[in-house]
Amino acid sequence: MTKEFEDKGTSYTIHESVNIGEVRVADEVVAIIAGLAATEVDGVSSMAGNITNEIVSRLGMKSLSKGVKVFVSESSVSVDLTLHLKYGYGIPDVCAKVQDRVKSAIETMTGLDVTDVNVRIAGVDIDKND
Repeated sequence: MTKEFEDKGTSYTIHESVNIGEVRVADEVVAIIAGLAATEVDGVSSMAGNITNEIVSRLGMKSLSKGVKVFVSESSVSVDLTLHLKYGYGIPDVCAKVQDRVKSAIETMTGLDVTDVNVRIAGVDIDKND
């Protein structure tokens, strides 16, 4: 079973050799997969976003792809993540786990090859209950 990918701007199409139809996945879906996978890693406090995302989040319309940029080209994808980490966790360790988890999640769920996962740390959250 071979797969071919066709990039159509904000989505891509998967063509299988046994073709009973077309599967189209939006870039937003890939970004949501990346964001959810990143927040599952111990040490990640939250995703960070631009000012628009922060305002939308405060209004109760939380975006699951906040802090994620996805660049899909042909059969590969590049991901940029912006995160807030929890205080007390090693940045290199957490980032390596985030990169592995995001790469694995996207490749498993979409069949795309992840070329790189770039992580930017926007802040460290200190738990005030200590």
